[in-house]
Formats: sequence, C-alpha cells, structure tokens
Amino acid sequence: MFRIGRRRFLAAASLALAQKPFATAEAQAGADTAASTAAAPFRYAICNETFEGWPLERACAFAAQCGYTGLELAPFTLANRVTEIAGPRRSAIRRTIEKAGLVAIGLHWLLAKTTGYHLTSPDAAVRQRTADYLAELARFCADVGGTLLIFGSPKQRDLLPGVTRQQAMGFAAEVIGRILPVLEKTRVILAIEPLAPETTNFITTAEQGMELVRRVDAPWCRLHLDCRAMSSEATPIPELIRRHRQHLVHFHANDANGQGPGFGKLDFVPILRALVETGYRGWVSVEVFDLSPGIEATARKSIEYLKRCQSQA
Repeated sequence: MFRIGRRRFLAAASLALAQKPFATAEAQAGADTAASTAAAPFRYAICNETFEGWPLERACAFAAQCGYTGLELAPFTLANRVTEIAGPRRSAIRRTIEKAGLVAIGLHWLLAKTTGYHLTSPDAAVRQRTADYLAELARFCADVGGTLLIFGSPKQRDLLPGVTRQQAMGFAAEVIGRILPVLEKTRVILAIEPLAPETTNFITTAEQGMELVRRVDAPWCRLHLDCRAMSSEATPIPELIRRHRQHLVHFHANDANGQGPGFGKLDFVPILRALVETGYRGWVSVEVFDLSPGIEATARKSIEYLKRCQSQA
C-alpha cells in the first residue's frame, strides 16, 4: 500500500472535501433525510466526444442550450497527447467552455488512442512512462479548470499474458502512488472506473475498484461508478451506490445498451433516489457509446429524462 501519515491523510482529506464537489458519509453524518432530499438539484454534465466532429465552441453552446452545466473531456478529441497542447491553447479551451456557461469538470478516456502506456504492465519502464503521462494529464486537467481524472481506458489496463490479477493490482497501485504528489498539488482526484467484463478483464466490479482505492489509500484516489458497467453486476445499481457512497466521487449516466439514459430499459428513478439519499454532491455526467439516435437527440433527451426522474426521486 501507499500509505501516508494519519495526520497528513486527514489534512489532505479535509482539503479535498473543501475543494471537490462531493461529500463523504462522515461529512453527511447528522444531516437529516429531509435536508438531504431538499438539496440543490444534480449538476448535469456531458462527455464531449458525444459531439463527434463538432468544433468545441459549437458543442459547448449546444450542451448549455440543453441544460448541462459541465463538460467532461476526452483528451483524444483535442490532441494525440495533451503534452502537444501548449499553455495558450489550454487557456483558450478553458475560455471556450466557460464562455458557454459550462465548467470543464475533468477528463476521461485518459489513455485512449495512445501507445506505450499501460497501468498494469510488468515492465517497470512502461509503468514509469504511464505515471509520467498521468501526471501530465493532471496538470492539463487543472489548466482547463477540471478537478477529475476518470480512469477507464480498458485496453491500457487489461491483464497482460502472465500477469495475475493480484500482481496487476500491485502494479496499478504503484503507478497511482507515484502521481499522488502531482494530484495533491493540482488538487485533481483520480477516479477508478470499474468496467463491464466484456470491456476489460481488470476491475470489472465496484468492489474490485474499491480494492485498488484501498491499496492506494489516499484521498486523491477515489471511486467512479458507471451505470452501463454496473448493469453487468448481480447487485442492483442503487445498492452499489449505497454500499460505496463513502468513496464515490463521480457518476456516469447511461443505459446498459450503450445509449443515453432514457433510451433503454434502465430506470433512473431509484438510481437518482439512491444518490440523493446518500448525499452525493458530485456530477451526473452523460456518457454515450451508441449515437444511433443522433447527436442532438441523444444530448437533449438524456438530460430531459434525467430531470424527469429527478423530480420523482
């Protein structure tokens, strides 16, 4: 484990809570159910790769028109590597997003469409290179106004031949441990995203995600939950939310069919109710893989559906 002193951990956790849009179970202790239910509406975001081929300015304007207030960025939509994006362009990206009335909440698909990086590689040089690039992603995230790195990137974390799951856990914890000083400095949280078994063979349940979070054992590494991924688990989604509420920092809303919320069979009323009841204060971000209903329809109808469910939750 990458443990830090108790006093330092508590100090860092306090800082993280002060800076981040979430609250732990401890922070919510003593708040009654009525106060929780009467809390401010969820903040809705959408992932920018939804607007494939659109200029960033147009995507931001349409997202804001739909009612979103946050934008989640996939680095590959901006450059092959974020190291290619110089300071002036980073500032321009942030201005474009903020001009539309949005917030750049963070990055996901961190290692997608890159080569030479792998979270669970047995090669120490590859792990060091991966840590170095994740640190660059944290700096870029902070530069554009974000506070979250959502680690999905299934192909760059898959178990390689000869590597056991426990070895992979150790390798992953080592990589994340190396970037903790940068995460603390930039005040960016790395969120571990469990994915469905058909997507990856490493961290396919919320509990396995928590295993890695516990190994790292730092307030700058927490848990992300995704509805499509959770649909593959035997445990109902609302129960997974309640079970892992203390470490939940970010949330993806999508259907098991890969389309937006409301485009499939998944009922989001109990899902949003669980988020309300557990005092979740993070973003609810729409991530879509199947855009066959159309870009505009997907973006608009997803948030309309979520807001209807919210009114019932």
